[in-house]
Amino acid sequence: MKKAERAIISVWKKEGIGKFSKELKEFGIEILSTGGTAKTIRDAGVEVTEISDYTKSPELLGGRVKTLHPKIHAGILAVRDDEAHLKDMEQQGVKPIDIVVVNFYPFEDVIKNEDVALGEAIENIDIGGPTLLRAAGKNYKHVTVVAYPEDYKNVIEELKRNKGSISVEKNLHLAQRAFSYVAQYDAAISNYMSSLEDGKRTTFPQSLTMHFEKKMKLRYGENPHQEGAFYVQPGIDEPCVSNAIQLQGKELSLNNIYDTDAALEAVKEFSETACVIVKHNNPCGAATAESPHGAFLKARECDPESAFGGIVAFNTEVDETVASELSAMFLEVVVAPGYTEKALSLLSTKQNLRIMRTSNLTKKPRSRLDIKKVVGGALMQDSDLRADEDFINFKVVTKREPTDEELLALSFAWKICKHVKSNAIVFAREGQTIGIGAGQMSRIDSVRIATMKSRMPTNGAVLASDAFFPFRDGIDEAAKSGITAIVQPGGSLRDKEAIAAADEHGIAMIFTGVRHFRH
Repeated sequence: MKKAERAIISVWKKEGIGKFSKELKEFGIEILSTGGTAKTIRDAGVEVTEISDYTKSPELLGGRVKTLHPKIHAGILAVRDDEAHLKDMEQQGVKPIDIVVVNFYPFEDVIKNEDVALGEAIENIDIGGPTLLRAAGKNYKHVTVVAYPEDYKNVIEELKRNKGSISVEKNLHLAQRAFSYVAQYDAAISNYMSSLEDGKRTTFPQSLTMHFEKKMKLRYGENPHQEGAFYVQPGIDEPCVSNAIQLQGKELSLNNIYDTDAALEAVKEFSETACVIVKHNNPCGAATAESPHGAFLKARECDPESAFGGIVAFNTEVDETVASELSAMFLEVVVAPGYTEKALSLLSTKQNLRIMRTSNLTKKPRSRLDIKKVVGGALMQDSDLRADEDFINFKVVTKREPTDEELLALSFAWKICKHVKSNAIVFAREGQTIGIGAGQMSRIDSVRIATMKSRMPTNGAVLASDAFFPFRDGIDEAAKSGITAIVQPGGSLRDKEAIAAADEHGIAMIFTGVRHFRH
């Protein structure tokens, strides 16, 4: 391995670059740089050569052309053991560049502003940076490429280990990361430009390029004969399963991750202390209470058999009281924004139990897109983030209006119903589900299943339906169970029949005008 002699450094994110440059200099590495990066390096007390002084060519077009020069790219791309390359370098006065450290103009940060002007977005498209990284990555056998500041430490450790050299294996790893970094950047630019129609930004671009990074290889996919891996979206800051931290337990399976996502997204609906238990991607119990212990007990009461081996999500810190209850039964995953030390101690007795921690769940999600994969394509839509809003302008359609107590129960049931596979029916009282009918081909069957699954008296409970009742039979069936109030979107050709049925049974019914299918 040849010792590194020369590095080019040109970065937008300057955190740590002064220290890194100083450490490179300790190995006798000459540093080439430009503009603001060169100033930062000098301010750290490190000697630096301006690229324009090395190339004998000034920066052009107000800085748009700085590193796009044959002496720079020949120095990066030269194959060090190719005689023809070495001859060209000697004739043109090109020196080898062994380390390339680059990160880009903040295009992705700039376009987070929905009102950003096209001109501003365009000016933040980096040209020289991606070209440098591609060149260095292509020639990884001879050149080290560094795109991420978190790799600075690893590079210095490698130089120390190898007395000023960096192994080909390390270079290949860094090149893989660099190409991924460039791909993510190019994807953001492509998606933004493809979203413009008549100069205005639209939700769905004409072409869509997605970038995900592998977080982990899974033991298997949905079934043991399928391979699987978990990929995450870089930079997402909303609390979610993708950035949750596993504190203990077995490796997560594909189904664990999918179900944990379902439980976490459901429990995020609530500002009050809440617990949601999910089994096979459907809530089998949900509740709110003054404490996580109370919420868990109420949620489990809805369907204790299904809760066995389930996923339990909380929107508040897990304490030792509820941890004692959790550790007494078989569960696959517990996910929450925090745990007390005593709670973790109790849960650690269940060594296989997967404990996941998220950041604080009070952070409201920004508008985001939901993508569903089909064979040979993908479906994209706005994420269904609304639920509370549906209870601002609802319409009472029956003779009897719901009581204040029924309205609270209806609002709770509506939030959970949104997360149940369609056709979805949820029986509830205020702050507690008591029966859930999920994923049926006919709505009346979901009502029957909700009744069958109920372990508590249904008389006086309320019902939430994710879509309208196509016939009055669902209302009649609900009445048999003692349901006193119903929330549904409305919109059926037979709404009048459903309303008449509700009036006949003395049921209060409200229409939200909003459907929450979940396929």
